[in-house]
Parts: sequence; C-alpha cells; structure tokens
Amino acid sequence: MVEKVFWTNPYLTKLDTRISSVNGNEITVERTILYAFSGGQESDTGWIHGYSVHQAKKEGHDIIYTIEEGHDLKVGDIVSMTVDWDRRYRLMRLHFAAEVVLELAYKQLTGIEKIGAHISQDKARIDFAWHENISKSFSLIEKEFLEIIEANLDIISAFSDEGNGRRYWEVKGFSKVPCGGTHLKKTGEVGEMKLKRNNIGRGKERIEIYLCD
Repeated sequence: MVEKVFWTNPYLTKLDTRISSVNGNEITVERTILYAFSGGQESDTGWIHGYSVHQAKKEGHDIIYTIEEGHDLKVGDIVSMTVDWDRRYRLMRLHFAAEVVLELAYKQLTGIEKIGAHISQDKARIDFAWHENISKSFSLIEKEFLEIIEANLDIISAFSDEGNGRRYWEVKGFSKVPCGGTHLKKTGEVGEMKLKRNNIGRGKERIEIYLCD
C-alpha cells in the first residue's frame, strides 16, 4: 500500500520515493504526492524521474501511474516525484469551494440531493436533483460563502479511519464532511468565486463554480 503523502502534506511539491513495481509503462511507488482521480476530483499531473505522468488511477489502497514510453525505471530505484503545483493548487481551491457550496445548498434547500460532481482545473460543478431554478438561491449561497472565506478559518483534515484510508475535513462551527481529497489549510485561500446555473434536464440542476483569478 502506497503512503499517500498528499494527505498529510498537500503543499509538498517534490518527493523522493522508491519504485515498488514496474509493468511496462505502469509503475507503483512506496510514497507519493500525486493524487489519483477520486470523488470527482481530477488527478494531479506531474513527473516521476523526469518522465511525464499520463494517468494516475486507484487500485484498492494503491495508485498505478502510467508514464511516458521509453523509461528505464526498475523496482528499487530511488526517484524524484514532482507535482504540477499550479494545477494542484487550483484543484484544491475549487474542490473546497465546491464543498462549501454543497454544504450551503444542503442547509438552505430542504430535500435537495447531490447526484454528481466534478472538479477540474478550470471549474467545479455539482449536479442536483431539484425541482426549480437553483439560481434563485445564489444570492444567499454567495453571501454565506463570502463570510466563510473572509473569516479565513482553519480547515482541519484528518483520518476518521486510518486503517481503511477514510478521511474528513472540518471547519469548526460550519461542517464536518467525509472526504479523501487534498485540502487547503485556511478557507481564505479559496478567494473570490462566481456561480453559474446550468439546467441539465427535467428535475436536474447544475451549479458551476469558477475562481475569479
């Protein structure tokens, strides 16, 4: 099982690790800072020993990285792993922005149901089962969102069940949510955002979230 350093230190951009297995262009490592797609949050991009990582996928408690062809890596090699920090940090900010918007929607819209989500570098989206135009709630969501961001509150991220790799984030006085993504330290890091409504079908509503910088 790989040690997921991106959980304990999501701000770490470079790490020395050891190759655990090699199967063609697919490798595993002992420790990693490269997050694999999960919970709607896209994978990190980066490099292992200078080779571009084309894909990162979860397999049980491990992560398989597909790197570019022509590598010379062997089991036991000590290698340097680097994360594309600009992409990672935008993913972290959009991820937490989406989490806050989701929690506010739950608090304000009785009976609303999340049916999908995706976090990319450009935007985040949350899909809901909801019976009316969700943009009617935007002014209240944006107001409370801004209060949380401007308060620059601590974001706690920790294990709820370390053996099974279950984690959560918590902002005291606001919410505690199961989540295994990469998380910011402070709410203020999110910055300003804007919301856009998208009707995706009868009884379905989508909120798209964009950073303002």
